[in-house]
Amino acid sequence: MREEVIERVSREKIIAIVRGVGSEQCMNVANALYGGGVRLMEITYDQSRPESWAATAEAIGDIARAFEGRMLVGAGTVTETALVDLTRDAGGLFIISPDTNTDVIKRTRELGLVSMPGALTPSEIMTAHRAGADFVKLFPAADMGPGYLKAVRAPLNHIKLMAVGGINEKNAGDFLAAGAAGVGVGGNLANRAWIEAGEFGKITAAASALVSAVAAFKK
Repeated sequence: MREEVIERVSREKIIAIVRGVGSEQCMNVANALYGGGVRLMEITYDQSRPESWAATAEAIGDIARAFEGRMLVGAGTVTETALVDLTRDAGGLFIISPDTNTDVIKRTRELGLVSMPGALTPSEIMTAHRAGADFVKLFPAADMGPGYLKAVRAPLNHIKLMAVGGINEKNAGDFLAAGAAGVGVGGNLANRAWIEAGEFGKITAAASALVSAVAAFKK
């Protein structure tokens, strides 16, 4: 299954990041994203509220079952190995982190999940790769720009980089053209104001626009 997830990420190129959304709303967000063509979804753990982690894992499990075979779901903001175990037990398929934590990477691989740690510098990227990362999340990507990603990839073109942070339908193609294996998109898709207002149609529309932009690049 791990190789299938890697292939799916490489093919779809878009991971929707759902952050700061109550677990009870995650299914509505998942349906809206799916309606717009997004097939990969990350639900993040709130590091300021450890008491919410069990509910987050439950939401991951609910979506994994509801969309089995149609949309893949994993966890984000995974900063310790216990969260890797929690995600695997819930049915999540990939682990995304804001940092390069070799213990998290190794545990992810031990459990047969796909590893996507965060990094910024060439040294951090190589550390993540050597520890077993399948993809490395270049974060925050938009602050650095596509030129930075392209420059980093020149000597490190054997490493799959995901551009995350400030990505939208207007700049996603630029990062893909610079060599990104894919993009992660948060607030520009799963916008909390839209969710709180019940405007899930806006999420579907934003997802559709992003999918179209990426599809145009892939052609």
